Amino acid sequence: MTREELQTASQLLKEAAEATDGDVQARLYEQSDQLAKLADREQGPDHGRLARHMTVLHELAESLDGDVAETVREARQQVLEYRKGVPGV
Repeated sequence: MTREELQTASQLLKEAAEATDGDVQARLYEQSDQLAKLADREQGPDHGRLARHMTVLHELAESLDGDVAETVREARQQVLEYRKGVPGV
């Protein structure tokens, strides 16, 4: 079962990573990979896991400028949209 918002967030982060380099690029690729895996798992992630991703994405967006920062913010928004539908909390 694919979770469309998480897959979209993963793709956006991959695009952002391709526009950067160094440690930031590695962190963006890592987040992209993790979200892609979560999107394809049988059981969806819980609020805590999503919150951790959102925190990392916020930190990354704050460390970037321009279009890349906006792309990371858009990816974070996709995670937030998915999180709204997660039961609990």
